[in-house]
Amino acid sequence: LGKYELEEYEWALVKQLCDILKDATLYFSCSTPNLEMVIPAMDHIDSVFTNGIIKRDTLEPAIRSALGLAKRTLNRYYLLTDSSKVYRIAMVLHPHHKLSYFKSTGWEEEWIETAETLVRTEY
Repeated sequence: LGKYELEEYEWALVKQLCDILKDATLYFSCSTPNLEMVIPAMDHIDSVFTNGIIKRDTLEPAIRSALGLAKRTLNRYYLLTDSSKVYRIAMVLHPHHKLSYFKSTGWEEEWIETAETLVRTEY
């Protein structure tokens, strides 16, 4: 078993990964994810990945590279939310979010108008 023991460098990589993924892990472990939380959760994870990629002085190159790949994968799934109107409708109808989430996170005005139009058309 000793040959499988992590070396100091590997423990440093594990710690960096834990620091990066801790918030998302706690979020999804402590609450029941639901539809209106998908986009805010993806936005938060994207922000954490972006900040991690930028931290050249504190994160190992392997971690930054892995974050780049993870960010690309996350963005592919994020784009898939555009093909379904239910994500935007769920957020607009949610009492906490409404259209304010889109505005506060800097969505383009055209996208915000599309989200509002989707809700008005459906309901």
